[in-house]
Amino acid sequence: MTDAPTLPRSRSGGRAARRALRSAPQFDMLPGLKNTLPLCEIMDGSQVERIDNASMDILENVGVHFRDAIAIEDWKRVGAKVVDETVYLDRGLVRELIATIPSDFTYHARDPKKNVRLGGRNSIFVPMTGAPFLRDLEDVRRNPTLDDLAMFHKLAHMMPAMHSSAHHIVEPYDHPISQRHLRITYSSMRYSDKTFMGMTTSPKNAEDVLDMCAILFGEDFLEDHPVTTGNCNGNSPLVWDETMLGALRAFSRRNQPVLCSPFVLGGANTPASVAASVAQLNAEALSALAYTQVIRKGAPAIYGHYLSSVSMKSGAPMAGTPEISMMNFMIGQMARHYGVPWRTSNTLGGAKTFDAQAGYESATTLSAVMHAGANYIWHSAGWNEAGMHCSVAKFIVDAEQCAMAHRMGSGVNWDDFDEAISAVSDIGPGGHYLGHPHTQENFQSAFFMPDMFDNNSIEQWIAEGSVEITERALKHAKKLLGEYQEPMLDPAKNEALLDYIARRELEIPASDELNQEY
Repeated sequence: MTDAPTLPRSRSGGRAARRALRSAPQFDMLPGLKNTLPLCEIMDGSQVERIDNASMDILENVGVHFRDAIAIEDWKRVGAKVVDETVYLDRGLVRELIATIPSDFTYHARDPKKNVRLGGRNSIFVPMTGAPFLRDLEDVRRNPTLDDLAMFHKLAHMMPAMHSSAHHIVEPYDHPISQRHLRITYSSMRYSDKTFMGMTTSPKNAEDVLDMCAILFGEDFLEDHPVTTGNCNGNSPLVWDETMLGALRAFSRRNQPVLCSPFVLGGANTPASVAASVAQLNAEALSALAYTQVIRKGAPAIYGHYLSSVSMKSGAPMAGTPEISMMNFMIGQMARHYGVPWRTSNTLGGAKTFDAQAGYESATTLSAVMHAGANYIWHSAGWNEAGMHCSVAKFIVDAEQCAMAHRMGSGVNWDDFDEAISAVSDIGPGGHYLGHPHTQENFQSAFFMPDMFDNNSIEQWIAEGSVEITERALKHAKKLLGEYQEPMLDPAKNEALLDYIARRELEIPASDELNQEY
């Protein structure tokens, strides 16, 4: 794709130049969000203690299965009670271990200007990952390719509110499963200079990702600087398997953050109760968080989860329901109770197309996530059909929604309050502010003006072709991709990465059935 030159940013040249400035592409990443919104805490102190006590009772008396011989030996070494594969964790040991998790830390990006803080009130938006299908630039649902993955990484790079390029936003079916993690990681690194995620599909795959990070940033740099994120999903109820635990060890040993994420299908793999589901999830998350500190004291780790409730009519997962919002509020309180950063999922939709259902589901989730005070806000763009596809149109609109949430969460700007108040005296009763110097100077920044929403009159909308939001978003995506400029990798590092990939692809069998060995 040919790189398009960026338009000049100078204000010289009068009205035409100012109009060109307003229409020039603006791809600068927003800073990490410092969320100033009041937190929605729906539990009082006694209820937080009740969840904590129930979770600790589960850990002490029910136990958690760690289906991994290395993890079993690790737990024995620190004094946990182990019977076969069941680990019984004393609450004192759990509290001692999670106390060493950093309450916040900084992600370091390839472009240092795009470093972001995480934890406390500091949050980042991360695109969706893992979709086996996409709805493409023509809104056709199909299997993705490496080129499609690159397209999404480019869009993530260009969307100001996306703070990460994630990893396998879509699954590239045109590359063997066993080798796919290498190409996915390279795509994340090449097409964006933001922070990114690392594949945890096997322990060896995780090690490959971290080796590539060492090439990009330097092995010594990784020792003290988080640069990527691993995700380890639990098998609810109360099981951590060998694949996830091996990947967790790979990340924690090299001081890279891990999302410790129970996978909740409320009413299916947790009790049919919001409070009891949170207690079980909390126990599962704490057991993995504690294990990261068995591997390396002080390694960054993130209280994770994936939340969905299950339709008792069909058994299908549901998004945007009241219970998911309530659980997010509760989990936020529990994470703050333990003093650890936490992850949630955002803009989720179960709709099959980018329709009103998708919009309602996503808006409900986004609002709850913001008021819950989440830190690592994953699946923030593109998710639809319960994660079965990533929609290009929804990716664009979701990212703009996150930009609006960023504006809201950043709070009211008081810097020009006195100047703006003085304009009231200048205008007086019955006037208007459109021509006032303060308005002329501040109209672009004072109020968010969405590109994807149409606020024109019905007559103008019809005259311009009656374009609805899906078509509008797809046109915008095509325009963005035409303006994309690759943030070039250092040539020596790029060559080293490609050499590493070539060597590993020779070493890894390409047959998909052998993938689990690697």
